Amino acid sequence: MLVDVIGFDPSLRNWGAAKAKLDLETGVLSTPVLHLIQTGEEPKSKQVRMNSYDLQAAMELSSGVFSLVQNTKFIFVEVPHGSQSAASMKGYGICIGILGALKSTGIPIIEVSESESKKIFCNKRTATKEEMINQAFQHYPDANWPKHAGKISATKAEHMADAIAAIHAGVQTPLFLNLLKLYAKV
Repeated sequence: MLVDVIGFDPSLRNWGAAKAKLDLETGVLSTPVLHLIQTGEEPKSKQVRMNSYDLQAAMELSSGVFSLVQNTKFIFVEVPHGSQSAASMKGYGICIGILGALKSTGIPIIEVSESESKKIFCNKRTATKEEMINQAFQHYPDANWPKHAGKISATKAEHMADAIAAIHAGVQTPLFLNLLKLYAKV
């Protein structure tokens, strides 16, 4: 049975997404359609209040995320973890808030950590951004990778590669394997 799945790599500025079909019987993932939800840069002028900008960024992210999950049966997410500055903590809070709202829709969310994704996807907990992108490209060379001057744009592709890795890691979690058993009974 084929089901729609999506992988997310949440971030305030660049939220990576990989939408694909997963064959629940074979475990084969189709070539994903890649997305990058981007928010505008912080305002330079004092004319725009920062909280207004933050609210606009949260709305842009949530609108993009919720439009992508239509008909999705499983969501795999590399859940962000703490931060070391107030600015990054704000981004963390916005991302976690969107994930919480997404979870309230009832679509199962399979959470993975960054190290789990790297370990499962590249067989190395300390995989670099380049290694993650290369591995994702090797698996899915026909995906709609962002390119600049004929080469993959690493600044955009890293988030998409992480979203793909979230799916690869998520299908191996105990939670997903248990959900899979329930699907088999239906």
